[in-house]
Amino acid sequence: MSDLEPILTIENVSKTYLRGTENVHALRGVSLTIRPHELIALVGPSGSGKSTLLNVIAGWETPDEGEVRWQGGDRIRDVAILPQSLGLLEDLSVRENAELPVRLSGGNGQLTKRAEKLLRGLGLEELADRGPAEISMGEQQRAALARALVLSPRLLLADEPTGHQDADWARGVLRAIRFAAKEGTACLVATHHREAVPFADRVFAIRDGQVREIVPGEEAPQLTAE
Repeated sequence: MSDLEPILTIENVSKTYLRGTENVHALRGVSLTIRPHELIALVGPSGSGKSTLLNVIAGWETPDEGEVRWQGGDRIRDVAILPQSLGLLEDLSVRENAELPVRLSGGNGQLTKRAEKLLRGLGLEELADRGPAEISMGEQQRAALARALVLSPRLLLADEPTGHQDADWARGVLRAIRFAAKEGTACLVATHHREAVPFADRVFAIRDGQVREIVPGEEAPQLTAE
């Protein structure tokens, strides 16, 4: 498959939840494509539908309408997810958490070295033997990113990846994701911060479940948490 061809196509996807007696339209006719080597920023306020879209792409939720088409490979094996909940295992060290996908995949020493390189690049080398409870939330988030990237996935879904970072490390996290895109991983970053925009190849704004692409030269919308 050519790098110009999408690895994922989302076509006219809609998702509605029932909240009490009210229908909440989390996604309304969303369409977009994601290609290798591409970093897409999905920007919008909290509650705009970002996490729902990532959940639908990951296969965690089923759309009411529309289609998510995965081109080649195995979506379950080839997608890495950085959720807001992070999901680090408390009984494992930072290093062991980062290496966990390597062990589960029967990986080799090169992948173990990659885990060490990611931890070093994300400022976690000296904390690698500590447990998640012994480091800050920002450091836990970076450990979860190392875990997500260690197998060089075809697609990375990152939900608010800078949410626990200060300004310097927010840029460090985005640089790490940008480098993963350079290596070939398609990266979809959902965020309510505009700091991701300069790192992105394409930017999509989402509000009230509706998505539109921000054209080059157009300023991203003002984002506020709701």
